[in-house]
Amino acid sequence: MPAMPAVPALLAFAVSFVCLRLLLSRLGRGLALDQPNERSLHDRPVPRTGGIAVLAGAAVALAVGVDSGIGSLWLSMALAAGLALLSFADDTLGLPTVGRLAAHLASAGVLVWYVLSPMHPAALVLLALAVAWTANLYNFMDGSDGLAGGMAVIGFGTYALAAHLAGGSALATLSAALAAAAAAFLTSNFHPARIFMGDVGSVPLGFLAGALGVVGWRDDLWPLWFPMLVFAPFMCDATLTLLKRVLRGESASHAHREHYYQRLVRMGFGHRGTAYIEYAAMLGCALVALGARNQRPAVQLGAIAAATAVLIAVAVWVDLRWARHVKAAP
Repeated sequence: MPAMPAVPALLAFAVSFVCLRLLLSRLGRGLALDQPNERSLHDRPVPRTGGIAVLAGAAVALAVGVDSGIGSLWLSMALAAGLALLSFADDTLGLPTVGRLAAHLASAGVLVWYVLSPMHPAALVLLALAVAWTANLYNFMDGSDGLAGGMAVIGFGTYALAAHLAGGSALATLSAALAAAAAAFLTSNFHPARIFMGDVGSVPLGFLAGALGVVGWRDDLWPLWFPMLVFAPFMCDATLTLLKRVLRGESASHAHREHYYQRLVRMGFGHRGTAYIEYAAMLGCALVALGARNQRPAVQLGAIAAATAVLIAVAVWVDLRWARHVKAAP
């Protein structure tokens, strides 16, 4: 078995770390500021350009560690870079929601078609929708110090380990680079955060979580459910929150602070406590996914059901505790 891709990962960490220092310098600090609003958990303007550093680190590692002939990985990063440019324009200028969603869907469609075609059109559409959804849910979940960065470290780190164990060295290299670059970002994003990831980072990373998950499935490195379970804490929070808001007749696009992680922060767990709880959930799902990915179907199904039951139980606990919190509020 080949060695883990340590050199590209270390390079990704170093490039990301240096970029962060530049973005936090006097020159880069005012590039794009996140102003507090009704969705925010912070009370002062904070730069939201950290995603630039993460993607820069991963891109350099890709150029050094992955052969240019591996089209699926290079296309994934190219599409992620395009989404980063679009998201940066949105962060700084503001763009119509419909246009951004169309770009997400188009990028996901191109990626899925390139990686999986020929395949039944209905399956391609469903998978493209899933990839576009991961791009958006990652953005939804980027609202608490250390949360999205930690998910990137754990999620892409799990991809790297699983791909390495299955012999997918190129995918392992890119995944490890993304995890390392996100770890560098966390040095400035863990509470109290000096910089946020911003849409320029959260949308491309969410896209890559879905895109690389599809690539790994295509290459028979893991089953299709594997990436969904690895990122399950994010997927469950964002999806359940959206469904509850829609059922109450509320706007799905309106800014809010009703995600489960936001409620944990507001109930007194704080950014650090919430990050630790989420990290535990992420690590638990990652370990279950790693352990079950090569087991017989019955074991895989049982592992998915058990992880889902635990996440639902946690969601119910937060809902009940939140109801008491609201009732006790003056």
